[in-house]
Amino acid sequence: MSRGRADGSQKKNLVAALCVLIFLGFLFVYYDGSFFGSQVQQSASSLRKLGSTYLGGEEDADLTSKSDEPSIKFGLEDENDIVPKSFPVCDDRHSEIIPCLDRNLIYQSRLKLDLSLMEHYERHCPLPERRFNCLIPPPSGYKIPIKWPRSRDEVWKPNIPHTHLASEKSDQNWMVVKGEKISFPGGGTHFHYGADKYIASLANMLNFSDNNLNNDGNVRTVLDMGCGVASFGAYLLSSNIIAMSVAPNDVHQNQIQFALERGIPAYLGVLGTMRLPYPSRSFELAHCSRCRIDWLQRDGILLLELDRLLRPGGYFAYSSPEAYAQDEENLRIWKEMSALVERMCWRIASKRNQTVIWQKPLTNDCYMEREPGTQPPLCRSDDDPDAVFGVKMEACITPYSEQVHRTKGSGLAAWPSRATAPPPRLADFGYSKEMFAKDTELWQQRVESYWNLLSPKIKPNTIRNIMDMKANMGSFAAALKDKDVWVMNVVSEDGPNTLKLIYDRGLIGSVHSWCEAYSTYPRTYDLLHAWNVFSDIEKKGCSGEDLLLEMDRILRPTGFVIIRDKKPIVEYVKKYLSALHWDTVATAEGDSNSEQDEDEAVLIIRKKIWLTSGILRDSE
Repeated sequence: MSRGRADGSQKKNLVAALCVLIFLGFLFVYYDGSFFGSQVQQSASSLRKLGSTYLGGEEDADLTSKSDEPSIKFGLEDENDIVPKSFPVCDDRHSEIIPCLDRNLIYQSRLKLDLSLMEHYERHCPLPERRFNCLIPPPSGYKIPIKWPRSRDEVWKPNIPHTHLASEKSDQNWMVVKGEKISFPGGGTHFHYGADKYIASLANMLNFSDNNLNNDGNVRTVLDMGCGVASFGAYLLSSNIIAMSVAPNDVHQNQIQFALERGIPAYLGVLGTMRLPYPSRSFELAHCSRCRIDWLQRDGILLLELDRLLRPGGYFAYSSPEAYAQDEENLRIWKEMSALVERMCWRIASKRNQTVIWQKPLTNDCYMEREPGTQPPLCRSDDDPDAVFGVKMEACITPYSEQVHRTKGSGLAAWPSRATAPPPRLADFGYSKEMFAKDTELWQQRVESYWNLLSPKIKPNTIRNIMDMKANMGSFAAALKDKDVWVMNVVSEDGPNTLKLIYDRGLIGSVHSWCEAYSTYPRTYDLLHAWNVFSDIEKKGCSGEDLLLEMDRILRPTGFVIIRDKKPIVEYVKKYLSALHWDTVATAEGDSNSEQDEDEAVLIIRKKIWLTSGILRDSE
């Protein structure tokens, strides 16, 4: 009897073993018989749990570390390296995640931040083991964005389903909900009757010809702090002025998302404790219209950051109750602020009604004439005013170089000549005018080639928001100056800080490390240009997989990626196209006339529209 029971048990064990073997065999076939393949799927499953923890889930969720995954060295050693057949999809709640500006991450990490200094609005990036490893889904009902220039005035509500600003700012004409669309009448906190009229009034205050704020092409780059939905920057574009519209991910957290959806240059940033990611002497004009910034705090450190960023003779246009209100508190603030800017050697260029415009000096003369011990002090001679990535602000005045002091200004050409004229700061890098001209010509040819490759897939208004992920001297963007697009030029944090050349050319950009996520919302760029970006992060030991996921996050559905890199890297990226739901549009060889680029290849990709369910729709 006992033997019979043992035999039955053995049969059951045998059946169970066969089932396990069949199941393992199925996995072996499905994942190409690769142990690595099965490991990727296991790690993807656990990382999906990790993703939901990092992306706002429960604190006690599974915190499986990415360091437990098989080591991926970019796959250049083995042509047969296996990549995941798919990435998991992040929870729908996280369709707007900004990894380095995520409040849930700050909460879970228990960071000790000074809220009064706005540190909680600054960048705090997740550690490698807490980065998401999933695709960011579009919101329900997402539509192809309305094209520029119509997008300046209206966007699809399902793309940014947040209407609280419309009711909260209803008396200020920021935005209006109209059925499935949100419209932007062009109003602002201090320009209810339209940004265009307000801009003309600023030009009139400065006696610029034809009430045009561009001042015959001499005002080109503008910094708009606390920009709201960026209508000020939107209406400057018709005057050939490009504004970097900046606001934090604060209680009005979607304002920058609206700006980028509209096709307006914008960046998530805050005047807190760290320098903004722009070099010194980048902007002709800074602007604050009721931007709710306490300019007097910490010995005027925030105003001194603006001073660092303004060019010689640059302007600060300030529209706020302090400039006109007569109550005791506003009069006190005005008195203290006036004394501060006077010690900074700013003068009032014009004051009318609710607005004052200050002007920064052209030379160091005023600084040298101040009484000893006057506050704020001049910055130390060893302080680099162009060092910005992870650098704390200083409560000091940045004096000009001897050359700028002697020439009494930046020596820049007027726009549009500025885009191709050799920037005065070329000498800072040891670059010659001939090198600059050659680089400009090379990228003009490359951009023409890109557009020829893209032409079967694009119309004149298909592409609006572009990012050059490794901008060097900005020649890629300069080659696009006659197209109806704008370019965010990104310069690496550990290479030559050529961003000052880019601003000298009348273009805009920021310093960044591609080992981290960029400060923007998902789905905000139509085209990403990655020239040797993957090669660079490979040298740093950063993850190419993370970079691909980040590129997918910030790329709009139906948007394009141009990868120009070493052929093995391009081949490796191709292995991920299916997992990312990207399609190949075109491939090409590198430049035949450039010895250093003989090993380069060009890959142009388009992102599909996909649903959270995994069902794919054809691209537009």
